[in-house]
Amino acid sequence: MANLKEVKARIQSVNSTQQITKAMKMVAAAKLKRAQDNILQMRPYAQKLSGILKNLSSLNDGDNNSSKYSEERAEGNILLIVVTSDKGLCGAFNSSIFKATNRVIEEKYKKQFEAGRLTILPIGKKALEFFTKRNYNVINDYWNMFSPVSFEKSSEAAQFVMDSFVDEKFDKVEIIYNEFKNVATQILNVEQYLPVERAEEAEATTYGVDYIFEPSQEQIVKDLIPKSLKVQLYKAILESNASEHGARMTAMDQATDNAGELLKDLRLTYNRTRQAAITTEILEIVAGAEALGA
Repeated sequence: MANLKEVKARIQSVNSTQQITKAMKMVAAAKLKRAQDNILQMRPYAQKLSGILKNLSSLNDGDNNSSKYSEERAEGNILLIVVTSDKGLCGAFNSSIFKATNRVIEEKYKKQFEAGRLTILPIGKKALEFFTKRNYNVINDYWNMFSPVSFEKSSEAAQFVMDSFVDEKFDKVEIIYNEFKNVATQILNVEQYLPVERAEEAEATTYGVDYIFEPSQEQIVKDLIPKSLKVQLYKAILESNASEHGARMTAMDQATDNAGELLKDLRLTYNRTRQAAITTEILEIVAGAEALGA
């Protein structure tokens, strides 16, 4: 009977866990809907702005002040903007980002890392904790971006990065984040943030770029590049936010299904154990009756 009580306690425990995972799935689904709407509205604007920016950078003669964000330098000091979540229970969402970051460092920036010239700007509590515990050079002023997500907060981080690049504190900046595709799929992205990549001549020709500048090309580029960079970072944060809720919804759905399967096995075990206990009692009673009759 003691074994029977243990099985019953496990059934109650798993049932309680299943209720929690169901609730978390519903919460993630509600948050995902809002996050998905936000990123779907942002994408066309961000993509068009990014395309214009690349084309303008390719047209820029490099002699004016607006080219400071396109200046290509020797890759001495590197900044990696790593976007994760604030919370766990979202499957491999965060671990895939950490693996990608380590892979980028190993394949592209190993010398800078060993020389102490690689810095991490974490966005999300999980990234902050991961890289701080491992003694990376960490900028910990901009990790709290998801409560709630806002363009103002991401703009502050973007402005800091742009100023640092112009002051030559960093020679190259890349963003590592999960791009939202659908509920079950996130695409791992590693994008160059600074210097601004110029559109290839063939690409510009394909799109037939022929801009009319008013008041001037220099002024337009000077105003557009910072705005586009801020939008690019904000888009990455929105993508990651939607991906997080999709990953959590999928993980909680799988956890709920797994709990259901475990409950089936435990109930079967409980019924078998109970039946065995009853059979044992019956046999003991019969044996006792036969002994008395003898």
